[in-house]
Amino acid sequence: MTSTMSRDILPTGGRIFTSVPDLLFIPEFVFGGLVWMLVASAELVQIPNPLGWVMFVSIFCFIMTTLWFFIFLCGANQSGIWPSLDVGYHFVAVVFYLSASVILAYITFLRGVLQSLTVDLKTYRLDIAAVVMSYLATLLYFIHAIFSAIRWKRS
Repeated sequence: MTSTMSRDILPTGGRIFTSVPDLLFIPEFVFGGLVWMLVASAELVQIPNPLGWVMFVSIFCFIMTTLWFFIFLCGANQSGIWPSLDVGYHFVAVVFYLSASVILAYITFLRGVLQSLTVDLKTYRLDIAAVVMSYLATLLYFIHAIFSAIRWKRS
């Protein structure tokens, strides 16, 4: 007779605060939210706005990570497809954030070099902070994707 173990595929409830990849939800919220706020606080809005992609990525990932967090917290992640969905979502988030980070760094560089006499120092510092937070969010999503892939391979 075959014995089946009833083990959880992914952590649920309070256990998400003790597992390595899922512990990164909180810093992803923080750094992703900071990117959103810092880019939104910039006073320079031009048409067409290249920072629209950065805003889309930061808002999309913030909302999806919030949804993902609550799915994990409520325990609705126990079917066999969730580990691969977890890896897929975090891989997409890494690609999105990396592209947004590069665009944001390039726009910040252009603002600093081309408009060095007219750029407001406060806005420029906010842009630099947004670039740093964007790359940190990219790193966190990348680490989460790696650990999720390792967990997916083990399941």
